[in-house]
Amino acid sequence: MITIRLPSQRPALFSRSREWSAIARLAWAGGVLLSVAAHAQAPVPGMHANAMQLKGAPTATAVFAGGCFWCIEADFEKMAGVLEVESGYTAGKTNNPTYEDVSAGHTGHTEAVRVIYDPTKVSYPQLVVYFWRHIDPSVKDRQFCDVGSQYRSGIYWQNDAERLAAQASRDELLKSGRFKQIHTEIQPASKFYLAEDYHQNYYKKNPVRYNYYRLSCGRDARIKKLWE
Repeated sequence: MITIRLPSQRPALFSRSREWSAIARLAWAGGVLLSVAAHAQAPVPGMHANAMQLKGAPTATAVFAGGCFWCIEADFEKMAGVLEVESGYTAGKTNNPTYEDVSAGHTGHTEAVRVIYDPTKVSYPQLVVYFWRHIDPSVKDRQFCDVGSQYRSGIYWQNDAERLAAQASRDELLKSGRFKQIHTEIQPASKFYLAEDYHQNYYKKNPVRYNYYRLSCGRDARIKKLWE
């Protein structure tokens, strides 16, 4: 039997929102190891207008915001054709934002990810569809247990092809009747600031803390209810 001991005090890192603060106290008082089911997606070939050459291989980028960047980073890294995902901040009004400033709601930024992908294996429209199914687009200025504009969802297009794909996907979703209203913003991309190193690949570096946070935040339970 493996015994896992967590620190007696909750790190400031876990103060993601007022709601999470209460959840986190329970997490650190207990200490359990959880697992998150992997999501799979079959690749669909398709070149993208934003593609560039990197070490001989075609790559393109896409920027999305889906609440906690630890979670949406982990989700996208499970997708076939995605090469790397970076956590960061975008759509704000200040330069060089820090995690503390963004999480306090002082900068106008939202937590976001930059997805680096192989456009010969996955297309931008397919990334958009995958994104929808890993967020709750029906709520404004929040995602799951994290509340505030810094956790708002968004698709940040870099060219007209991305804009049209994102808008068409949203309109199709509304047409389906699954949602009466979609609050996910579709805006032109602005500067993307990388988050601090300790946020990158957080789900790999701190699996116990990450998995407890994800479960306690109700992310997967809500997604299942919305999409299945």
